[in-house]
Amino acid sequence: MTRKLNLCTLLLAAALVALPLSARADGPKVVLELFTSQGCSSCPSADSLLGELAESRDDVVALSFHVDYWDYIGWEDRFATTETTERQRAYARHLGVAYVYTPQLVVDGARHVVGSNRRAVNDAIDVSKSVKARRAPVSITSSAPDRLTVEIGRSEGYYGDATVWLVSVDRQHETAVDAGENQGRTLSNYNVVRAFRPVGRWTGGAMTLELGPDELSGTANGCAILVQENQGKGRIMGGDMVWLDES
Repeated sequence: MTRKLNLCTLLLAAALVALPLSARADGPKVVLELFTSQGCSSCPSADSLLGELAESRDDVVALSFHVDYWDYIGWEDRFATTETTERQRAYARHLGVAYVYTPQLVVDGARHVVGSNRRAVNDAIDVSKSVKARRAPVSITSSAPDRLTVEIGRSEGYYGDATVWLVSVDRQHETAVDAGENQGRTLSNYNVVRAFRPVGRWTGGAMTLELGPDELSGTANGCAILVQENQGKGRIMGGDMVWLDES
């Protein structure tokens, strides 16, 4: 009987270790920013991986930023903006990267990997979760499709000046591409960023933001909140996301 109990205990422990992160997520969420383009033939696999991570893990905030520098090769990405491209270039300067590329995944604004490399992506997430750094605990609640309450917790000993971003996100898009490198393909894009803008500053103390129809006007299916150092171009200290169409 003792041997059977010990075996059961070992099997239960192994099962708990094997649980996906989505089933036992705790602590701050890791923010994933995929810089992608519908005109890039290397991007669909990264788009698919981002969608998988967004669906299967509740310890990440997954966002898809579409850049416009591939538009010249025959297909204009309908979700690409110059602001997104400039955000990626700002990361290149911040991270000491000599050039921008797609698909690039920036993790917590602190490191980058090729967005289609599953192992590298998962390793980068694990590294980010293990780093001992000051965090900004972020939570979003929604009482109605046009009203959000954002709570950002206190970080003892932090005296910096971080930007609070409001990011407007579409859940998913299917696009038939009839030109460029992906000609003839129907592409699936997930958690597509449609706009982002600063809505506040965080200096280390607890704060609450009430976002109503004026702030959320024109938003998409969902919203993310990011707290980011270095005038909104550095390390991301915290983030959360909510789907407005589930309110």
